[in-house]
Amino acid sequence: MNNPMIQVLDLDGKVIDASMEPKLSEEKLQKLYRSMVLTRQLDERCLAMQRQGRIGFYVTSTGQEAVAASGLAMEATDWIFPAYREHAVGLVRGFPLKDFLAQLFGNDLDLVKGRQMPNHFAHRPTQYVSVSSPIGTQISQAVGAAMAAKIRGDKTVSITYFGDGGTSSNDFHAGMNFAGAFGAPCIFYCSNNQYAISVPLEKQTAQPLIAEKALAYGFKGIRVDGNDALAVYHVTKESADRAREGKGPTLIEAFTFRMGAHSSSDDPSRYCPKEKYEEWAKKDPIRRLKQYLIRKGIWSEEKDQALVESIKKEISETIEEVRKGAPPSLSTLFEDVYAEMPKTLLLQKEALLEEAKLKGTFEDTSEAFPL
Repeated sequence: MNNPMIQVLDLDGKVIDASMEPKLSEEKLQKLYRSMVLTRQLDERCLAMQRQGRIGFYVTSTGQEAVAASGLAMEATDWIFPAYREHAVGLVRGFPLKDFLAQLFGNDLDLVKGRQMPNHFAHRPTQYVSVSSPIGTQISQAVGAAMAAKIRGDKTVSITYFGDGGTSSNDFHAGMNFAGAFGAPCIFYCSNNQYAISVPLEKQTAQPLIAEKALAYGFKGIRVDGNDALAVYHVTKESADRAREGKGPTLIEAFTFRMGAHSSSDDPSRYCPKEKYEEWAKKDPIRRLKQYLIRKGIWSEEKDQALVESIKKEISETIEEVRKGAPPSLSTLFEDVYAEMPKTLLLQKEALLEEAKLKGTFEDTSEAFPL
């Protein structure tokens, strides 16, 4: 197995290989860094809200924020098929904070009108397809979208995200095989954070290098330091360019670590040794990129402190705004299914709204969120 891990920055933010250093503008570098810091601050605040009972569920991505660089490397017309932990990808592409937070509350300000469980975001303007709960289903969907682009003859690329556990799903094998056989312009981005909830990588696959799995399907697999934002940008941009040129799919294995629970329902202390957190804390992707920016002379500790305080304030103000939203209206039960609502459904909608007028209010019989 000769598949070295690609790195651009060392742990102190020094450039290891200048030939792979992306030539990003100061504006883009700061945009990337801000999205990573915003993601970290959202994780802290939203997990606290879940513990307070203000939202029902949350998935953190602490330690994996460098994935934002993959979103920055894609074109605005490309399609994003995320898993649970790609908040930073959406945010760096312009997913508004208000829409992000409203989805967690599921009220009438939520773009999906409370139909999805919390942390299952979707945003059409940034081509960010809805997160879905079943493991790996987004993989075959991304390949389908990529094949549609190929048939149309446009230059759109799809990128799909999943964890190491997702490589054990049926859709991973089906999607990889189809993409390889038909040359789909698709990027498979595996965030190998070493645990599929509580199952370590070595207990779910005999192949220790996930990137090597691409060989079985006839295309390229790349290993990258998933905590090195510049390396992530480099390999994603290279893979997207290759796909746009008609050279087929790529599997990216981003080696990283989940610095927390699988979700707000999980207790990682039961299966992950404390020493592992201590080891990976030294590889913090945010600190690493910050040191790089400081070395370039475009950032400072003072600017950093101001940024964190500004983001905290923005999050607090936005939460106060979105929490005041009302429950989704009853009519939303019938909407967004058909372009033109069938008469039978229209009659049901009118009957329910009429009943609501007579009753005044409906009793909320919902139980506590089950997770």
